[in-house]
Amino acid sequence: MFGFVGGERAWRGFATSFVATVVLLGVAALGFVAWLDPYGLRVGPGHAPGPIMDKSQRFFYPQIVRSGLYDAAVFGTSTSRLLDPRDLDAAFGARFANLAINRGAPHEEAELARLFLRHVKAKALIFGLDSNWCEPDADQYRHGMPFPAWLYETVSYKSYFRQMSWRTLTMAQGVMLNRFGLAKPKMAANGFTVFTPPEQSYDAKRASAHIHNDDNPLDHIMPAGIDISDPKGPMPALAWLDEMLSDAPPSALKIVAFMPAHVALQPRDGTPRAERERLCKERVARIGAKRGAIVVDFRIPSPVTTDDANYWDALHYRLPVAHRIVDALKAVQTGSGDDPGGFYKVLTAR
Repeated sequence: MFGFVGGERAWRGFATSFVATVVLLGVAALGFVAWLDPYGLRVGPGHAPGPIMDKSQRFFYPQIVRSGLYDAAVFGTSTSRLLDPRDLDAAFGARFANLAINRGAPHEEAELARLFLRHVKAKALIFGLDSNWCEPDADQYRHGMPFPAWLYETVSYKSYFRQMSWRTLTMAQGVMLNRFGLAKPKMAANGFTVFTPPEQSYDAKRASAHIHNDDNPLDHIMPAGIDISDPKGPMPALAWLDEMLSDAPPSALKIVAFMPAHVALQPRDGTPRAERERLCKERVARIGAKRGAIVVDFRIPSPVTTDDANYWDALHYRLPVAHRIVDALKAVQTGSGDDPGGFYKVLTAR
């Protein structure tokens, strides 16, 4: 009996020690993450964001927005990510952040833009649109990638608990290593990074094969199974665009641009998809006219979009094209109209 009692006491002692250790480790982990603040929960005017130690824009863009360091932004997908904020700063006299999201769904882009408009008196906004903004299920489409909605809400004590995960601990460790000079940030403080391969490694033959094969990167633009048999069907994401342009300060420069996919990705004339895209562009032009936004269309057959040498694949253009886009946006901002060379058209309401 005495042996049983002794064993029971030993077991209770072990259990108590185990629970205490787990609690202490949890508190230590929570304190470690809160101290290093990898997601910038404490960021705001006067408290600059720390280094961005991960490539997941969905998790790290909110702190860029909350920093108050930028009064202008680019929103979109990877088709807008090569627009260099430094070029945009020079063109428009604003402080730009590039907040385009790889494989971004319209609802993610909209959430980020709403966050920006809540925290910043915007001086300029550029929305880079792909055809996913025209789809009938844009309000339902989810690509399976994690979207931390809590990071887009007002920061509270709950946010510090919601952020806890193994991933967050890893990111906090990266911030600490950066402070000791042992790790470099994954992207610039303004959100910009060149995600395409180095230009000197460009292989025209290989790029052409990517452009014209059967595996073009359509998955995040036109998900499989979408019914587009009715070109006049709903386009729910355009209501979000209208809302965001309406919420922008009246004095802000607002540009909406259909980005320049290669013609291999553009719908063929006479197809339901082509008609739907045409109607979508008309609706966007009407929204732009109502909200004081310039609407420019690069998603057309042009000397740029028909030349394989301008692309890595059918969706992603090269850096020189990105510089041309910035020049074009500046030109349309000054009222130049359609490009004489055919690179873009300025869309007006009908």
